[in-house]
Amino acid sequence: MATAHSDAFARYSTAYRPTANEEFMNPDQLAYFRTKLLGWKEDILREAAETMTQLKDGPIQEADLNDRASSETDWGIHLRTRDRQRKLIAKIDSALRRIETGEYGFCEVTGEPISLARLEARPIATMTVEAQERHERNERVSRDD
Repeated sequence: MATAHSDAFARYSTAYRPTANEEFMNPDQLAYFRTKLLGWKEDILREAAETMTQLKDGPIQEADLNDRASSETDWGIHLRTRDRQRKLIAKIDSALRRIETGEYGFCEVTGEPISLARLEARPIATMTVEAQERHERNERVSRDD
């Protein structure tokens, strides 16, 4: 299943794809993920601008109360989605900073490399799958207390 950021990345990418047969987080891999992150961010910002344009066009005009309620619900969902994307931009910016500081691709908990497959699927990942699962288990236990 293609994701929005993978579709967006296809427009910005070259034929290069990182492989396990090369040095982890070499300059080519860093450039690849930087391009992927920047393309994803650009798409989110463009979508947010489109939403703002639609909001500026004026209030919901439906005369029928049911139509109006439906439109307001749709807008609420749309705005919550934009809020999640705003938070996502902060994570993308953080990943871009990690690229600049040489920390990108390494687990913030264990210091081990995050698999290329995980970074391909979730380029903002900060933990290995194992560390993330441990973190989520600990969160569940904390919530249950």
